[in-house]
Amino acid sequence: MDSPFKTIALIGKPHHEGANQTLSGLHQYLSTRGFRVLIESRVAQTLGIVDDSVMDLVQLGEQADLAIVVGGDGNMLGAARVLSRFDVAVIGVNRGNLGFLTDLSPQDYLLPLEQVLSGHFKSEHRFLLEAAVYRHGERKSANLAVNEVVLHPGKIAHMIEFEVYIDGSFMYSQRADGIIIATPTGSTAYSLSAGGPILTPKLNAMTLVPMFPHTLSSRPIVLDADSEVRLLVSPENQDDAMQVSCDGQVTLAVQPGDEILIKKSSHKLHLVHPLDYSYFHVLRNKLGWGSKLF
Repeated sequence: MDSPFKTIALIGKPHHEGANQTLSGLHQYLSTRGFRVLIESRVAQTLGIVDDSVMDLVQLGEQADLAIVVGGDGNMLGAARVLSRFDVAVIGVNRGNLGFLTDLSPQDYLLPLEQVLSGHFKSEHRFLLEAAVYRHGERKSANLAVNEVVLHPGKIAHMIEFEVYIDGSFMYSQRADGIIIATPTGSTAYSLSAGGPILTPKLNAMTLVPMFPHTLSSRPIVLDADSEVRLLVSPENQDDAMQVSCDGQVTLAVQPGDEILIKKSSHKLHLVHPLDYSYFHVLRNKLGWGSKLF
């Protein structure tokens, strides 16, 4: 097959019967068509593959032209934080629940995938956020987020106090269960559940959504994505087990008096979609919006 992609990585949901079936089928399909197929190590262990095609995510990112992620949005997020560091296209087969980021259906993925492999696809880039925790002026930890960065207490239903600064200017102080800083990609995830707005993917914007604020006047706000958000955690907080969560998968420890800086990362996630992909079709399908009246 004449394809813009020569080396394809397979990444999946470990120990999931449906995902394993799809991954096994993809491996056979791609191998028989002459592609160089690389396997993420956890997937290879599940499928019983032991050869030099087995690699970790960083190695896959360094060598692959296209990565196919089989699983739910959580699997896509975990892979995306690593693959965004490399110039590798990513497409997903949905073996999860909602599947906002995994376009292809596990029942009929071969035809749209064949179109993508032959060079007929839509391409887009999604920006990520970088979150860093500082203590006494020293950077203690940092990570990336595709969906959102969340400051929250270590205890359930426990209020914390913090101040919010945008590009060095004081915006407000909050007494709340935390705050969500979400990308357009993440605006349909945790942020949406907390009452935040949906941001279309091409917007260079991010949204700040307070979590159960102790005031009726606190509302979500949309900011330019090139802004720097600084959260100053009050030293008066009694909870010394606070956290910053990146995509709900990576946690950074936070103590009273710490500062958290959130800004747009230089890394971008390169997504590819079938030609019939429509963001608004995804929203209608996943959120149960009404269909055309006539």
